[in-house]
Amino acid sequence: MTAFPEPARTLWTVYAESRRRPRRIHALGVEHREAALRLTGTPPEVVPERESRDAYIRRLDDTIYVCPWGTRLRSWLAFERFRNEHAAGVAAAFVPPPLAERVRSDFERWKNAGRSLRPHILTSTWHVPLDWFVPFARGERCLMLGTPGTGYRKSDDAPEELAGHGPATAAPERTLSYVTSMEEARRRVAAALPVVRENLGDGTEEVYLLSAGRLETLGRWLGDFHSRALVELDYGGLVHLLDDQALRADESVAEMTVALTGMERGEVELTVAMYKRLLARWRPVRALEAAN
Repeated sequence: MTAFPEPARTLWTVYAESRRRPRRIHALGVEHREAALRLTGTPPEVVPERESRDAYIRRLDDTIYVCPWGTRLRSWLAFERFRNEHAAGVAAAFVPPPLAERVRSDFERWKNAGRSLRPHILTSTWHVPLDWFVPFARGERCLMLGTPGTGYRKSDDAPEELAGHGPATAAPERTLSYVTSMEEARRRVAAALPVVRENLGDGTEEVYLLSAGRLETLGRWLGDFHSRALVELDYGGLVHLLDDQALRADESVAEMTVALTGMERGEVELTVAMYKRLLARWRPVRALEAAN
């Protein structure tokens, strides 16, 4: 909370105490429903008229952590990526050109006003980018499979200040997430960067593969936040594409850690084996994007 300047600090403090805000257990669903309603209208509401006043709230000991949804900014950034990744004719089938041009013009005015382009939340569709596994450790994993008592948590590798304070996402519903301190996240990314650069190169072209370029971009994003912040990786809606067995078997963070260790030690066979396991796990999930 102390990272926010006034009056935002006071506003978020009041928000955190409000009984009317979406609770953590429901917040992801609320955010998804709001987005679905905007995009299923005619014409679709690509970007909200106003920035969201909601946030994800976490309490740890005497500290309140705030992660603003930033829905308007994230929608602009997402639409920009959408237009860059699809042919004009395809994009026009989803968003009429006049509306697309208005959205683009509004975003340009936002940029020219000197507003921040740093979202508190990075979003990926149909997969978790491999570089997102690097900031975390296996013991920071939290898996919940539907109801209280069906999930489990391993916290033996978690930073001391995080252990014993409940799951990374305090929700008795289907989730898979990791949480760590900003200090640990930055340290792990910084340690992995030269290893990845030497072994996999600097490229950023292929979004599904690990590269120094993508890892460097992630490191810069982490570097913009308060040093005492927390970092969370949440599988979000992806957990509904995988059955319980697949989620239990998902050790992507642990496999990434082993792959990086193998690279550093020159253990080629171990590195290749772990890297292939990661790709084999996520390739079928990514393929669902093209399913009908």
